[in-house]
Amino acid sequence: MRVPLIADRSSSLSPSPSPPTAPRRRAVPAAATTIAAVHTVLPPHRYSQEDLTEPIGDLCLPPGADRAVLRRLHASAGVRTRHLALPIERYAGLGDFGQSNDAWMAAGLELGEEALTGALNKAGLGPADVDLLVCASITGVAAPSLDARLAGRMGLRSDIKRLPVFGLGCVAGAAGLARVHDYLRGHPHDTALLLTVELCSLTLQRRDDSRANLVAGALFGDGAAALVARGSGDGGDGGCAGPDSAGPSVVATRSRLYPDTERLLGWDIGAGGFRVVIDAGVPGIVRDHFGRHLRAFLAEHGLTTDDIGTWVCHPGGPRVLSAVTDTLGLPDDALDSARRSLAAVGNMSSVSVLHILQSIRESRRPEPGTWGMLMAMGPGFCSELVLLRW
Repeated sequence: MRVPLIADRSSSLSPSPSPPTAPRRRAVPAAATTIAAVHTVLPPHRYSQEDLTEPIGDLCLPPGADRAVLRRLHASAGVRTRHLALPIERYAGLGDFGQSNDAWMAAGLELGEEALTGALNKAGLGPADVDLLVCASITGVAAPSLDARLAGRMGLRSDIKRLPVFGLGCVAGAAGLARVHDYLRGHPHDTALLLTVELCSLTLQRRDDSRANLVAGALFGDGAAALVARGSGDGGDGGCAGPDSAGPSVVATRSRLYPDTERLLGWDIGAGGFRVVIDAGVPGIVRDHFGRHLRAFLAEHGLTTDDIGTWVCHPGGPRVLSAVTDTLGLPDDALDSARRSLAAVGNMSSVSVLHILQSIRESRRPEPGTWGMLMAMGPGFCSELVLLRW
C-alpha cells in the first residue's frame, strides 16, 4: 500500500527521603565549554502520524489482527509528524537485520555528514579545526564506525581523536555533551564535535505485536544532529566567529545510574536485530528518584528549580514528560519545547535534546545570565544532567 508522502527537506525502586536543603551558594564556576553551534538534519521522507498508523500495523501485526490498541497508541503519542530514513513502502522489503543495518549505514553517513558540515559552518569553522569527534548511535552498528568513515569523507585531520559510543540510547545527546565538556576541561584550546545519528524506524520489528514494539512504532522518528563545542582557552566566545556562536556555556554535569533497573529500557538483540525493551515503570522511576537527584545537583551550585529559566528535556513521551513536570513541580509550560519537538519529529532518541537546544538557540534565545538545564534518561536505567548558562 502506498502512503501519501509529504515532501520536506528541511522504567521499580522505592522512594527515598529528600536530602536536607543545602545552603545556597551563588559562586559560578569558570565555564570550560562554550556550545558554539548546533545543527539538526532530518530525512526527506516526512509523514503525518495518521498516514503512518496503518502501514506500521501492516508491518507489525498479523493479518486480520485487531488494530484498536495500535490506533490508540498512535493517537495518544503526542506526535503529529515524523521523518523516516526510507519511504514507508520500502520497510516491508527489509528482510533481515543485515539489510536494515545496511540502510542505517547509508542513510546515517549522509545525514551525519550534512549535520557535521552544517554545525561547522554555523560556528565559522572547518574540518581541520576539529580535535575530537564523539559519535553516538544505538540504531545500527559498524566497524569501522560512522565517525571513522565520516573523517575521510569530510577531510577531518588524520590525528583527530575519535570516540564512537553505543548503548546510551536516548541519554546519549546529554551524556555526549557532558563527556565533551570533561574532555575540554583538560584540553581548553581544543574544538570538539558531538554527532548523534538515530534511525529508529529501521529497528522496527516485523510481525512483532508486543506492546513495546507498537509503542516504538508510534513514538520514534529519525534524524541526526551535530554540536560544536570550544574550550575556555579560546576566550569567552569559544573563538568562533560564526553567527550561531553566542553560548550557552556548560557549567557542570552529573550522571546517575539507578541500580536494578537494567530491564526498564534497551534492546534484546537477536537474529532480527534490535527488539525494543520499554517498561511501563519508567515514569515511576522518574517520580520517585529523578527530582531528588536533580535538586541535590542544583543545590551544590546554590540553585533551585526556580532559578532555571530554560529546560531542555528529552521528550521520552507524554507520560515521561508529565512525570518530570510533576516531580520537579514545574509550571505546565516549562517543557513545552520538548512537547513541540515530540509533535513535530517524534522521539529521535539521542538526537532530540540537541534538536530542542537548536530550536531554543535560534527562535527563543534566553537572556544573558539565564540558567538552563539539559537533561535526558536512557538505558541503564540512567539520567544525565547538564547545567547551562547563557
